Amino acid sequence: MRYNHQPYWYYRLHSWLSGLYCRHIVEPQFDSIGDGLAVLHPRSLKLFGHNIHAGRHLHLICSRDKPIGLSTWSSKNQQGYIQIGDFCLISPGVTIASAEKITIGKNCMIAADAYISDSDWHGLYNRTRPFRCSAPVSIADNVWIGMRAVVGKGVKIGENSVVAAGSVVVEDVEANVVVGGNPARVIKRLKADKRRLTREFLFSGATDYADNQQQLNHYLLANNSTLRWIKSLIKPSKLN
Repeated sequence: MRYNHQPYWYYRLHSWLSGLYCRHIVEPQFDSIGDGLAVLHPRSLKLFGHNIHAGRHLHLICSRDKPIGLSTWSSKNQQGYIQIGDFCLISPGVTIASAEKITIGKNCMIAADAYISDSDWHGLYNRTRPFRCSAPVSIADNVWIGMRAVVGKGVKIGENSVVAAGSVVVEDVEANVVVGGNPARVIKRLKADKRRLTREFLFSGATDYADNQQQLNHYLLANNSTLRWIKSLIKPSKLN
């Protein structure tokens, strides 16, 4: 459908129901979660395992065909752990899987279909179970991981750095650089002293991000009629 004919009242109802689902179904599945959690299509969020923690204003953009997966693995000798900082954004299709420990700093952005894991999940010689093939992953504040990037076990990514789309990161990344390729290498250096705007800025004003989004949607949808919306669902045309 080329245009959004959804009436504003339906948007408000859907937002209220999604918020209710997040508070009563999604939030209790985290071991700890800060305020301001926002999940688009929350039924497409897949949480599995213990020790999954997140900070304030975590935004998860799920879709029905590309769910977000956060999972930890437990065994006799190991327990996975995931910690996500404040003001982070995670996009459709992202998978974060831990057998040991994955920490993600504040203001991080993870683009669609990225994969982060602290384990190979099978040994080179003993492939019957995960054993001695895990190492912690640490992602510092304000890191941007691009679409379909892969971050492997034992990797540390420094503050403000960017992982280009499709990259495979198997070695540490220093702060304030852009890396790309397979395996990822430094392709650009960022100015460490240059002023940056991070996602935290979206929530620092008199009106926060949620209020601004609601005002924007009111502007875009206020004139949509219920009848035309129903018609666009039943009999779409070239104008829809």
